[in-house]
Amino acid sequence: MKIFSNFESGNIHVVTAEAPDNIQLTIPADNNTETAQWFHFRLESASQDLHQFTLQNLAKSAYTEGWQDYDVVASYDRNEWFRIPSEFDGDNLRFSVIPEMSSMYFAYFAPYSYDRHQDLLHNAQTHYACQLETLGSTLDGNDISLLTIGEPAEGKKNIWVIGRQHPGETMAEWLIEGLLLRLLDETDTVGKALIDNAVIRVVPNMNPDGSIRGHLRHNAVGANLNREWQSPSVERSPEVFYVRERMLETGVDMFLDIHGDEAIPYNFVAGSEGVPSYDEALAAREAHFKHALLTITPEFQDVHGYPKNAPGTANLTVATNWVAEQFKCLSYTVEMPFKDHNDQPDDVYGWSPSRSATFGSDMLAAIWATLPKL
Repeated sequence: MKIFSNFESGNIHVVTAEAPDNIQLTIPADNNTETAQWFHFRLESASQDLHQFTLQNLAKSAYTEGWQDYDVVASYDRNEWFRIPSEFDGDNLRFSVIPEMSSMYFAYFAPYSYDRHQDLLHNAQTHYACQLETLGSTLDGNDISLLTIGEPAEGKKNIWVIGRQHPGETMAEWLIEGLLLRLLDETDTVGKALIDNAVIRVVPNMNPDGSIRGHLRHNAVGANLNREWQSPSVERSPEVFYVRERMLETGVDMFLDIHGDEAIPYNFVAGSEGVPSYDEALAAREAHFKHALLTITPEFQDVHGYPKNAPGTANLTVATNWVAEQFKCLSYTVEMPFKDHNDQPDDVYGWSPSRSATFGSDMLAAIWATLPKL
């Protein structure tokens, strides 16, 4: 029996794995941090034998409440990711499986590989209205990639969508894949109408270093990119620095920052009600977008989510708040679950890549519905 994590986004520490019925593991933290939550590893062992796993020391993990009612994700082919029932006792997550084949992958959520990321970028650039551009390099030397869809022109709105500031929140790039597939489908009238009336700029992966390293929330040197927006630097957070510089050049009329939430088993949005310039007009645009999304899909709800910030108390180092205040625009953080969407549960797959992608397609329709209000 062998356990591997020597691959892209792999992350696990083996305490003991001498017997299939007693596999003890811990989760290493992101580099230069104490944040431990993302795991991704491969088991190679005898099929048809019972294997019992324990993830230890989770009381000290980044989001202990994230393990409650959470089921591990697994795959034989790295394409279909299904759920394995798991039990959490406050410190240890236990799960058992009888592998059908000799090799099996396990992860916190279905990974989105760097190869798939490159395929997404380069397939997108084959569309007549799409341009691929490298804004700069990360600290590990990876590309900070921007897709620009639509020709800039007077009167066109500028829409920005970014994902995976927190690299372990892979559902963000699955959503963006679904959004782009619809936007660039030349037979889809929503996508065509948006390209005619707006310029959509998309950064599918803000944090390729963390994605490759197997981090949950941080870049190569341990910076939480979603706390860098007020004063990013090339030395610590080039990912934010270069994207922010381009935003200042183009302007922003609508901004969506796509994330995943470890604890809350629902899809929801978090707005910018705490920024100093928040007013009734911005509140109305937020309400319009939420109403559109509620109308379009039952995968969205507006009951469960984060508490709203009191007026003037927003943290302006956070992307959604900084963008809203800087550009006086509609700015939302979109959150999806690591667990399941409890309004539409799925015992086999939970919240999944395919549901994330469909949610992205639906979100494009909500953007179109909101465009006249921007």
